[in-house]
Amino acid sequence: MEAAPFFADVADGPDGGAAHWLSTEDGLRIRVGHWTGAEARGTVLIFPGRTEYVEKYGREARDLLARGFATVAIDWRGQGIASRMQDDRAVGHVDYFPDYQHDVTATLAHVRALGLPEPYYMIAHSMGGAIGLRAVMEGFPVDAVVFSAPMWGILMSAALRPVAWGLSTLSKPLRFSHIFAPGQQAEPYVMRAEFEENRLTSDRESFDHMRAQLAAHPDLCLGGPSLHWLNEALIEMRKLHARPSPDLPCITFVGEYEEIVDPEASKARMARWPGGECVIVPDGRHEVLMETPAIRKTILDRTAELFHGATAALA
Repeated sequence: MEAAPFFADVADGPDGGAAHWLSTEDGLRIRVGHWTGAEARGTVLIFPGRTEYVEKYGREARDLLARGFATVAIDWRGQGIASRMQDDRAVGHVDYFPDYQHDVTATLAHVRALGLPEPYYMIAHSMGGAIGLRAVMEGFPVDAVVFSAPMWGILMSAALRPVAWGLSTLSKPLRFSHIFAPGQQAEPYVMRAEFEENRLTSDRESFDHMRAQLAAHPDLCLGGPSLHWLNEALIEMRKLHARPSPDLPCITFVGEYEEIVDPEASKARMARWPGGECVIVPDGRHEVLMETPAIRKTILDRTAELFHGATAALA
């Protein structure tokens, strides 16, 4: 088990956080971090969104530990300090969207090797929501799952949608799929957006915290996605939409002012999820887990209630 860098100076998580390098079955290196403590009676696997990294979830790990859970977070392939997929580190890229499941498999084996406490649960945000949905559809062993602004649809106008499909599809055989998708750029969104107009959070302190993490550790930075990533994401979302929902306790949280993923896709999925619930978070934006303290507390309290209740029901 090889230790990996862990940036405790910006994580703001519980004491004792650590990270390790993992090798996936297709030969890439990813980074997985964890936090635990004597009070942990289960483990939450956090599936981050595109551009995210282990330390971004340090505060959530601290709050989850207070509710009785250890936490694991992942640097997916192509982001954080995991293996990047292109020579240009700023471009978000994946060869084939289901390849992320190799990262999921490696992470589960690592969690078991660490001996982190069972049962397991999942919190999956944005792109991690697409990865997590496929994982639970394929039997990932969690007692319950919470989705935060899951990427089950990308918010775009009706006029732009066929352009996105057409351009991203043509870019593969014409060999320009490695470039940024239209409107994307190398600088991370959180570093170029002004707080007043940002689409991530209404909480100034959380916004400044995210910027400070990247300023302190620029290797964590990731810019916009490639055309290839966009096409793979569109294909994956269409495939997932065609599949039935698993019979697993689930809540999906979506901000009232969501502007990145399509809230209607979350509502539609929860409408056909046995016992699933879609909760619209008042005043919330995309990063509902990094919103104001009051919003975060409400979401994490509901999350802990769901997780504890699901396990009790299985006892």
